Amino acid sequence: MPRVVSVYFPRLATDRIRRHGAEAVPAERPLVVVSKSGSKRWISAADCNASKLGLRIGMPASKAQAMVADLVMVDAAPGEDAAALERLALWALRQYTPVVAVDGTDGFVMDTEGADHLQGGEALLVSGLVNRLRAKGLSAKAAVADTWGAAHALARLTSDETTVVPVGAVAKAVTELPIHCLRLPSEMVQGLRVLGVDTVGQLSAMPRAPLTLRFGPEPGRRLDQMFGRIAEPIDPIRTPDLVEVSRNFSEPIGAAETIAKYTRRLVVQLTARLEERGLGVRRCDLIIHRVDNIMQCLRAGLAKPVREPARLSKLLCDRIEKIDPGFGIEKMALVAVMVEPLEEKQIASSLIEETVVDVTPLVDILGNRGQRLYRVAPVASDVPERSVRKISPTADETGENWAAKWPRPSRLLSTPERIEVIALLPDQPPAVFSWRGKRRRVKRADGPERIFGEWWLRPTEMSAVRDYFVVEDEVGERYWIFRAGDGVDAETGSHRWFLHGVFG
Repeated sequence: MPRVVSVYFPRLATDRIRRHGAEAVPAERPLVVVSKSGSKRWISAADCNASKLGLRIGMPASKAQAMVADLVMVDAAPGEDAAALERLALWALRQYTPVVAVDGTDGFVMDTEGADHLQGGEALLVSGLVNRLRAKGLSAKAAVADTWGAAHALARLTSDETTVVPVGAVAKAVTELPIHCLRLPSEMVQGLRVLGVDTVGQLSAMPRAPLTLRFGPEPGRRLDQMFGRIAEPIDPIRTPDLVEVSRNFSEPIGAAETIAKYTRRLVVQLTARLEERGLGVRRCDLIIHRVDNIMQCLRAGLAKPVREPARLSKLLCDRIEKIDPGFGIEKMALVAVMVEPLEEKQIASSLIEETVVDVTPLVDILGNRGQRLYRVAPVASDVPERSVRKISPTADETGENWAAKWPRPSRLLSTPERIEVIALLPDQPPAVFSWRGKRRRVKRADGPERIFGEWWLRPTEMSAVRDYFVVEDEVGERYWIFRAGDGVDAETGSHRWFLHGVFG
């Protein structure tokens, strides 16, 4: 079942002004955006500082100015807000899912079917999305539900920053919401309230025929869309710079072999257009339009820009089994959502220099199967957990070299694990230690290797030390353990023991 994420920006206008305004607005000063019509001027947006002082959307601008002396007032620019929202939707298109559309004037909506597992699940997807937007200086709320209507309403009307509605639980989640969440015209909402209808549940309980007779089909249609009785397809955002090819079918198709055949043809057309522009694709989306107005997508990501038809076709065709054709497919589209310049390079003769094996095709295959690939690079630090970092498997060399003074374990734990030991202080290795419920007797040991804290990074590490030992137990397994502190002075550490790595 498709899952929809609605992202709402409650203060898009003020956030945009603070980030990109012509003049910087001090963070402590309240900021409002003022709209006008003729001689009337009112607040159309207010930041957190202004809201805390009692300023509300719709309040006359003159009243707001009288209430707050140092208020910053900026004229509304709907065109700039719309452009900012479109840029955010395109950012989400490239980062999260192939199906993204602008949702009104204050948000965007995404169909995340098949994409949420790449982010660790729906809860991590929306929380990570909101956190990334916050890092960009944008206030955002997000909701996940089975339908566009439900996600739209919950993102705007719940107090939680993120909301995840379980599959099949839309009715329970939206019953008590006010009827204006149905995206109905304001005069229609007012007419329903005159009849005493205030919530979605009350409207849903009304007989459909009298409701349609008085207000037309719109209330019933919006209810059916919210509860998933009729489809509300998302029309993906597109810009002129996106390279897209498509194929419509007079007769719906459904066989896997037929889907693969037309996928290869679309790839050939796409790569031809990319070649005309001197571009290679880094991310492309195959979008399947079914006859029942349901869209399905396959996304292929590549480590480097590519326009080889065989390579792109393999990445997409290997995952065709994930497509459910339903009653048939009426259209297929292939979109290059992320491209980069691609220059032709002359391949040197193998008689002159050795050919370098390119591993990026393997990286692409494993990455598109959901594997998280990386390689580790050295960092100039004596503290073991700070001496490595993850980089892309195809990234260039960093220029740093691994320290080779003392042996390091092949498996370094991300967080040292506490162990219980029997040892003589201050310089002797443990005679016995217990790790993960198993008692191990030490037969051989080497050390200590003393590592000092990095006081220039954190003042609390001014006196901190660790004494590391390489120990071997009675069955020949070797471990890297350390004592926090020098074994004498309590200021150097807790004198507790930890296991930090395992030698292969």
